[in-house]
Amino acid sequence: MNMARLAKNWYWMLAVTALMAGAPSRALAQDAHSHAGPGQELLQDQKSKGGALVQAVREATERFKDVAAAEAEGYHLLFGCVSGPDAGAMGMHFVKGELVGDGLIDASKPEIILYEPQPNGSLKLTGADYLVLADQWNATHSSAPELMGQIFHFFDAPNRFGLPPFYTLHVWAWKDSPTGSFVNWNTSVSCNAFSGQ
Repeated sequence: MNMARLAKNWYWMLAVTALMAGAPSRALAQDAHSHAGPGQELLQDQKSKGGALVQAVREATERFKDVAAAEAEGYHLLFGCVSGPDAGAMGMHFVKGELVGDGLIDASKPEIILYEPQPNGSLKLTGADYLVLADQWNATHSSAPELMGQIFHFFDAPNRFGLPPFYTLHVWAWKDSPTGSFVNWNTSVSCNAFSGQ
């Protein structure tokens, strides 16, 4: 009976010792003034910048809740309604060609306004897409573009859009994406109601 209790205690002490040996000390995991570890501070900074970008896109695009306002400013539907390879969609891209060709990135001037077709025939603003042609960007930069801390995704050619290689950043400012605000495919967006308008 005592041997069984001793064996249990020995295994328990061995497990605790192993856990303590593998865990960083409290002094290394946290600084003296916060409860966040070093990696968490970086993550909080990224979340803060991400939130700021989403807010900037909302401010830049709020007037486009009515698609007629986007069209009046020179945005035109291209590519129909773009659905995802597995789930979700990008939706409908209203593109302003002069911004795509300028080689610049400006949070207040998205190259593309994104909409989701609704069953009643209306369009719902979901976000914006920032796009720059890779050749233009790479001619004057040594790394991928980034906007307020968010790195753009690279699309090579040939691609489904018929474009030369480009960098893009979707910002789902008006419709939450379960997989993140800056992913290409929003699993909450659908092209099911698209009628080819």
